[in-house]
Amino acid sequence: MLGYYILIGAIALVSWLVSSTLKRKFEKYSKVQLRNGMSGKEIAEKMLSDNGIYDVEVISTPGQLTDHYNPKNKTVNLSESVYNQRNAASAAVAAHECGHAVQHAKAYQWLEMRSALVPVVSVTSGMSQWLIIGGLLLGGAAGMGLGWYVAAAGVLLMGFATIFSFITLPVEYDASNRALAWLKNKNMVSPDEYVGSEDALKWAARTYLVAAIGALANLLYWALQVFGGRD
Repeated sequence: MLGYYILIGAIALVSWLVSSTLKRKFEKYSKVQLRNGMSGKEIAEKMLSDNGIYDVEVISTPGQLTDHYNPKNKTVNLSESVYNQRNAASAAVAAHECGHAVQHAKAYQWLEMRSALVPVVSVTSGMSQWLIIGGLLLGGAAGMGLGWYVAAAGVLLMGFATIFSFITLPVEYDASNRALAWLKNKNMVSPDEYVGSEDALKWAARTYLVAAIGALANLLYWALQVFGGRD
């Protein structure tokens, strides 16, 4: 178990470093005021309109960095600061979330795959590790009957969560690319503002990358514990 704790500690450290950098970047670019004077809400509504999307509502949601697109009720949910502020950071976030709305409207395959996995992962992610540990305690590491099958089932369920993490990567990167292309092509931001928006989204994407790598490392560790000890 020592190796597992070292692994989790290393992943947590990298995740903290990336998250801390992301927060600093957003604080920095939140001070870069947009010359066009548009708020995050107005940026979002303009991008949706330019892409011919009129059935998606832009609403404000509590918290910080809680921005997301909800495909079920077709809403772009912007955190209070992004919704109201008029800076490079808010423009980047608002456009990124609208990128997901554009993906939804165009039936982007990776988004559809991710959405299909949401119900499965919401059920399996919380129980997979408990199944693995329980199975190992029942003798699964030695390949002994019921314990091994329980642990193997846990690894399988954990695999779904890992796949979900990696499918999320193209979804997030594509949304950022759509956002940046729109901001640039429609001259919504100046060159300096664009640099800030691009940098902010780059670090936001890295949080998903770290999460995916962490999920894979976790899966490989437990798979080795279950399958590596079997004769």
